Amino acid sequence: MDPQATLTALRDFCAERLGPPLAARFVDLARPGFALTTAEPGEATGHSRFGGRAMLEPGTPWPTCEGFPLTLLAVLDADALAPWLGDLLPAGTGLLNFFSLDSDSEQCDPGAYELARTYGLEDPQMGKVIAARAAHAVETNAPARSSVFEPVAWTASPGFVFPDTWDPAWDTLDLGPEADYMAKAMPAQHLEGRLPDWSQRPGALDDEDIAFGRPEFPTASPAWLPPGEDPALYHHLLQLSGREDWYIGGDGGWMHWSIPTGALRAGDFSRAIPTPDIW
Repeated sequence: MDPQATLTALRDFCAERLGPPLAARFVDLARPGFALTTAEPGEATGHSRFGGRAMLEPGTPWPTCEGFPLTLLAVLDADALAPWLGDLLPAGTGLLNFFSLDSDSEQCDPGAYELARTYGLEDPQMGKVIAARAAHAVETNAPARSSVFEPVAWTASPGFVFPDTWDPAWDTLDLGPEADYMAKAMPAQHLEGRLPDWSQRPGALDDEDIAFGRPEFPTASPAWLPPGEDPALYHHLLQLSGREDWYIGGDGGWMHWSIPTGALRAGDFSRAIPTPDIW
């Protein structure tokens, strides 16, 4: 699937239903991303997976919070995803390891629960993203007190992700002079009503586990956004939904990681932050 051809097809699809000017502004909100689904044998996208052991360069310290080890939740093979992302990633980014404090699963250490109560999972200390050059990365065992989940290989299917209903990105969309008050108040619902065959759009991505693209918000509060920060300056890295052996927030939620777009382009993943949305 070619990203430029898919984007052109998406723009043409929307232009037929919304008119070219509005369609162009609307499609500008879409970001390239990947639906992450369980891979069939031989169909994994590089080393991308949920769980398992971290892929780190020798000598890389395991991330901790107050001396307590975080848990490896996912690995993304950025080199395999890069062709779809254009200039978002520097060449040779390698493998991205996503860590968070596991304070909710059945195997979590009791100390993790107390640490989460003290800081909250949205605290920057509670999640890290560590890059490793693919040629140098080795599987690394987790230290004691860190949870280890059974690895599940992913197939990463590319496409384009539009903002969720509650995403502040909608505030930047000009619906045109014909739009009434209700349309401007709820632009996502307004446009969905004008696109009754929305599910048939080219390059559609509406999955629970997403790399890059845009996050979903199960509530009206975009918890991934640091207080006082401009959402336009951040880029979404990964969204994980709960599963049988791992979940967050007791009743459910999503785990996200985000990063300033400038840091992403520079390959500075030390500035990535955990951005959970807990129900």
